[in-house]
Amino acid sequence: MLKVFGIPNCDQVKKSKNWLKDHGIEFEFHDYKKQGITKKQLSEWCKIVDWKALLNKRSRTWKELNDKDKSNPTQAKAITLMQQHPTLIKRPVVQKDKMIEIGFDSKIFADKFK
Repeated sequence: MLKVFGIPNCDQVKKSKNWLKDHGIEFEFHDYKKQGITKKQLSEWCKIVDWKALLNKRSRTWKELNDKDKSNPTQAKAITLMQQHPTLIKRPVVQKDKMIEIGFDSKIFADKFK
């Protein structure tokens, strides 16, 4: 089963969910704000994709972090921060088995999920 991780009011998440619905692709939605995210899940993702691809340094949340948290990021530090502040995770994360797509691109979705 395809799983979409994100927050419901994010435009990219909305586009992803709408694209999947429009193409008749079933999926489960995981809302970070309501359901949270575990360090275990984030660690699993980091085995599939580089942690730097998951960490959203352009987010307002990142900009509001103190300098100590932002300095010298490592995978372990990034996982802890993303678990504490799920809005630091780029959105959406779409997972199918051991494959992950980060963000929304209709061409990539057509190639990977149709």
